Amino acid sequence: MTKNRCGWCVGDPLYEAYHDEEWGVPVYDDDTLFEFLILETFQAGLSWITVLKKRENFRKAFDNFDYKKIVNYDTSKVKDLLQDVGIIRNKLKVNATITNAQAFMRIQEDFGSFSKYIWDFVDGKPIKNAVKYYKEAPGNTPLSDAISKDLKKRGFKFVGSTVIYAHMQATGMVNDHEVSCFRYHEV
Repeated sequence: MTKNRCGWCVGDPLYEAYHDEEWGVPVYDDDTLFEFLILETFQAGLSWITVLKKRENFRKAFDNFDYKKIVNYDTSKVKDLLQDVGIIRNKLKVNATITNAQAFMRIQEDFGSFSKYIWDFVDGKPIKNAVKYYKEAPGNTPLSDAISKDLKKRGFKFVGSTVIYAHMQATGMVNDHEVSCFRYHEV
């Protein structure tokens, strides 16, 4: 029996697996939230499948997204990253990853965890939308605008409202699975 999936992932096994297993599942773990945030920042201006195909390379290159290590990256490490053909070699985004790791840790200090900080924007529970066709889902919302503005105020880079809304979708803060998708009622 064929599963009815959101239209954006159909036809690519990697995309379908990501959709079926991860996308929209509420994430409360700081390590995973950081990984998704960094991947979303690298996705800015590109397609998500481009990032997804390079995800394992990103994990290797960025010490498995260990923000405690990333905060200490120096110019030599940045130079190495910019030579790594397995990742997206954008100097501004690579440097933003270091800046974002620092800001991430400051939020942890201020709020106890990044998870508590980010999930407080939705009172700790996912917003369940009723998207009929994935192209009707918004690219951003007033809430993603507010989160983006707050993150920027706290020193984050490459966290525009569209990036933040994609992060909210990926980490289950908002359920934008199509209502006909088998995952809509599961997450």
